[in-house]
Amino acid sequence: MKNLFKIFSLVLLFGFISTACEDSTTEMETYSSIYELTASDPDLSNLKAAIDKAGLASTLNQSGNFTVFAPSNAAFSQFLSANGFASLNDVPTAALKEILLNHVLGTKMMASQVATGYVSTMAKGSASSTRNLSMFVNTASGVKLNGVSTVTQTDLMATNGVIHKVDKVIGLPTVVTHVLANPNFSTLVSALTRNDMPDFVGILGGSTGSPFTVLAPNNAAFGSLLTEINLPGLASIPTVTLENALKYHVVAGANVASTDIMNNMNVTTFQGGTFTVTTTGGVKITDANNRMSNVIATDVQCSNGIIHVLDKVLLP
Repeated sequence: MKNLFKIFSLVLLFGFISTACEDSTTEMETYSSIYELTASDPDLSNLKAAIDKAGLASTLNQSGNFTVFAPSNAAFSQFLSANGFASLNDVPTAALKEILLNHVLGTKMMASQVATGYVSTMAKGSASSTRNLSMFVNTASGVKLNGVSTVTQTDLMATNGVIHKVDKVIGLPTVVTHVLANPNFSTLVSALTRNDMPDFVGILGGSTGSPFTVLAPNNAAFGSLLTEINLPGLASIPTVTLENALKYHVVAGANVASTDIMNNMNVTTFQGGTFTVTTTGGVKITDANNRMSNVIATDVQCSNGIIHVLDKVLLP
């Protein structure tokens, strides 16, 4: 009888311990919302204050599947200093809201799902009130966003998504930001910044004449051009030829998305010349020399314009 009582007591004790462990596990797996996680992290106190100021607390507290790239306190301090703000209170609320939304994706992206390429943030720039800004993710060495901010900690789970910490505030990307961020445009960068060229960085990084539609030749396109014109390198292209060619890839005063393109569309460029766009069998551009280029990627949305990628350099 005593042995039976001991066995019964042990069963009750084991059941109690098991229940307690299950309760503990359940408690450990109960996550907070993205806003609550931000509020509870001392290194994200500046981000929490920014979210409150911008009126985004309810957005990041509601149900959903968000990804937030969360700048640390040091990142915010650097941002304020670099932009001449004495404190967060000096940042215009409307601008702050878009900057914060530029750190938010409308879908949940775990670290294992991150890949090199473009994603859309929840921010909008002045170029288009209907199109969300693009973010370039580069996983070549760690994870870098728009060429400026590095992910330092991943997969902080929330009830409504996930947080990844970053070491820089990610400003609204201009055309220049996106051209610089993508290594497939490194030759284009070299061309735009050649010391005998106009200040293309200043022009395409600013608002005067914007929005810009930029047809960006990739590195392979420049390689093909050099073979075609029988020159050994970019430095050998005459100044006037290169300047006119680069201007010929820009349309000023229009944010022309892929959905705006029509067959047999005639386009006037920043250089003054024209080219023709056709859509049969894919989007193609025929330049002034009757040379044809394929549009191989579209709709990289910037705050001051939009980029489409070409496989051949156009010549006016």
